[in-house]
Amino acid sequence: MDYSITFIIVIFALGFIGSFLSGMLGVGGSIIKYPLLLYIPPLFGLVAFTAHQVSGISAIQVLFASIAGVWAYRKSGLLHKDLIIYMGGSILVGSFIGSYGSGFLSENAVNIVYGVLALIAAIMMFIPSKKVENAEMLPFNKLLASSLALAVGIGSGIVGAAGGFILVPIMLTILKIPTRVTIATSLAITFISSIGGSVGKIITGQIDYYTAFIMIVASIIAAPLGAKVAQKINVKLLKWLLAIMIGATAIKIWIDLLG
Repeated sequence: MDYSITFIIVIFALGFIGSFLSGMLGVGGSIIKYPLLLYIPPLFGLVAFTAHQVSGISAIQVLFASIAGVWAYRKSGLLHKDLIIYMGGSILVGSFIGSYGSGFLSENAVNIVYGVLALIAAIMMFIPSKKVENAEMLPFNKLLASSLALAVGIGSGIVGAAGGFILVPIMLTILKIPTRVTIATSLAITFISSIGGSVGKIITGQIDYYTAFIMIVASIIAAPLGAKVAQKINVKLLKWLLAIMIGATAIKIWIDLLG
């Protein structure tokens, strides 16, 4: 890998853009950074990352980025401890299985998993959710929550994501958890998921640590800025644009695979 000044600038910019958008939407950044890392570097004459490298870089970056989110909510009273225990435990197992197993999958297989997850995320982003702003620790179906978290963990672990982009709509629409509680709690579950995902990628040697470091620095700077901007703009419009981008990326991946 050619670690030139151009490389550093491009990777930092991609990490900044991805983290800024994820900070605005509160769903984690891997679903955004995966296509950016996969397709943008070659446009600047840089060597293209493989799907395995992209998933590894994303996994370790999410681990560090999610820590800041959890820390910010530690005294908010919005962290649903039972949900974190049940869903966090299941997604930890699933993300490790997915990330470790991805080392034995082909490039096409990893891209196919991303393509499927991206389409699901784009669709679920606009399913009407229960608009209740209540911090009560509501009851939920423990078996259903654990099963869904395990499935999300396996799929997201393969592509180096922590699953926040799917966890949020699942918690809102299926488990009927209030919005504010969902946002805070999903960050904690995402952090737990990223641990399993990172360990699996490290064991199978899928991480380019130099690139990951640049992405981590960019995310630490950009994510808080995105969160602040989100309070001043129409996030619904941004979600539509993001859904279009994710859907378009998924379509491109399918075209490349089938072409």
